[in-house]
Amino acid sequence: MTAVTADVTDEASITEAWAAARQTLQGPPDLLVFNAGLFSPVDVRKFSAALFRQHIEVNLMGAARVLEHVLPDMIARGDGRIVLVGSVSGYRGLPKAAAYGASKAALIHLAETLRLEMAPAGIMVQIVNPGFIDTPMTAQNDFPMPHLMTIERAVDAFIAGLRSSSFEITFPKRFTWQLKLLRLLPYWLYFRIIRRITRPDRGAKSV
Repeated sequence: MTAVTADVTDEASITEAWAAARQTLQGPPDLLVFNAGLFSPVDVRKFSAALFRQHIEVNLMGAARVLEHVLPDMIARGDGRIVLVGSVSGYRGLPKAAAYGASKAALIHLAETLRLEMAPAGIMVQIVNPGFIDTPMTAQNDFPMPHLMTIERAVDAFIAGLRSSSFEITFPKRFTWQLKLLRLLPYWLYFRIIRRITRPDRGAKSV
């Protein structure tokens, strides 16, 4: 398997990486996984448009830049799979995730649209929406993270999802389906529950 990485905020880097990949593979890849991600907690009392832009550039525009290169070749071939890595933070608003959540919500929307429009061209599109994974990124959170998952378990769940044709790959299931149910609640009740379960004084992080 050939893996290619690129700086998704630099068009020249993407162009160079894509040219190298096409030459090595002699065409477009069978599988594209977009897994670039930036997360910095946002203090809305000190809101920074620059920080917001950074999240959009990496988490959303990075995907758009890569797709601009990949989609035409996949469409011409009539085959391929595109996997975008989103987050459950894109389901609904969560504390400290104003920038990250907004960018991931947009990425989920993009994946939904591509799933509809690319199927007739023979291209499968999937979105991966993980919960809390034990990484340096989530270590920045100062609130309890329910069902915190190890990287090893997350990788296993990711690979299992790739073996399916499901649109959404999400894990850990117990936590992510709880969030899916919360999306159905009216706003007043949703806000009350989220404020309660994300209070910093609720204790140590859950594993």
